[in-house]
Amino acid sequence: MSEKKFASQADLEEKKITFAKLSEHAYAFTAEGDPNTGVIIGDDCVMVLDTQATPVMAQLVIDQIRTVTDKPIKYVVLTHYHAVRVLGASGYEPEHIIASNDTRDLIVERGEQDYKSEYERFPRLFDAVESVPGLTWPTQTFTGEMTIWLGSVEVQLKQVGRGHTKGDTIAWLPQDKVLFSGDLVEFGATPYTGDAYLEDWPQTLNNLLEFKAEKLVPGRGDALMSADTCRQAIEETRDFLSDMYGSVKACQAKGMNLRDTYKATMEALSPKYGHWVIFEHCLPFDVTRAYDECQGVRDPRIWTAERDIKMWQDMEG
Repeated sequence: MSEKKFASQADLEEKKITFAKLSEHAYAFTAEGDPNTGVIIGDDCVMVLDTQATPVMAQLVIDQIRTVTDKPIKYVVLTHYHAVRVLGASGYEPEHIIASNDTRDLIVERGEQDYKSEYERFPRLFDAVESVPGLTWPTQTFTGEMTIWLGSVEVQLKQVGRGHTKGDTIAWLPQDKVLFSGDLVEFGATPYTGDAYLEDWPQTLNNLLEFKAEKLVPGRGDALMSADTCRQAIEETRDFLSDMYGSVKACQAKGMNLRDTYKATMEALSPKYGHWVIFEHCLPFDVTRAYDECQGVRDPRIWTAERDIKMWQDMEG
C-alpha cells in the first residue's frame, strides 16, 4: 500500500463548531467542512436534518439546540443515506424519522456495507462508534413531496432530482426562503460522487436555483447568508461536477484506464479545486463512479470496505 494514508484516516484534527442562525426558525450546525446538521425550530417542536455519525456526536448538536430552545426534538429528516449522516439519529430520541422511499431502499440494499466502508474511510467522524445501536431506519417515508407543519412553520420536503444519491431530499422553508440542500450542494468542500447520478445532478442543481433561496445550509461548508452566495454555492458545485465528469469522459474517449484517468483528472482539477475540503479524499471515489457511469453503469455499485481498499491501491499504490 502507498505511504499516502487511505481516504481520510490521517485527518485527526478536531474542527471548530459554529451554530449559525439563518432565520427566526432555521439554524445550521457546521464544523469547518465536516458534515453539517440543519435545525428547524417550530412553534412546539424541533426538526433536525441529518444527524451526525454517532449518538455521542449528536449530543454536540443537541447542546447547541438547547442554547436557543427547550422544545422537544420531534422529527429527524434524512436528506439521503450515508452512514456519516444518519447513524446518530437515536441520540435525539425523535418521534419520527423521515426519509424518501428511495433512501429507505438504499438502506435495505447497502446499509451495512456503507457503514463499514465509511467508518474505515473517515474514523474521526465516528467518535464513540460503539454508541451506534445499529442502522437508522425511517419510521415514515414519502415519494416526491411531503409537507410538515411545526405549528405555523411550514416545512416542505422535496425530491427535486437525483444527484448525490438516488434518494436526495431537500427541505424548504417558504416563509423564510431557507433551503437545506443536504449533499446536493457543498460550499468550499468537494462533492462526494461515489453513489451519484452524474448525468442527472447538474439538472437537479438547476432545479434548486429555481427556489431563489436567500439562505442555504449545504452538506458541508459554512451556512450561506445571502441570495448571491446561495447561487454561488450551487453553481460552484455544478462546475465541479461538470469539470470532473468532463475530464473522465475525455480520458475514456482516449481509451485510458481508470488509474491514468484518475491521475489526469487530479492534475486537471487540482489548480481550481485542490484547496477545497476533502478534495484528495473524494476524488478517487468520484473518478471511479464517473468512469463507471461513462461505461453505462447506471446505478452506483455498492462500496464495501474491501472494495474501497482495492480502489485506493489501484489508484495510489
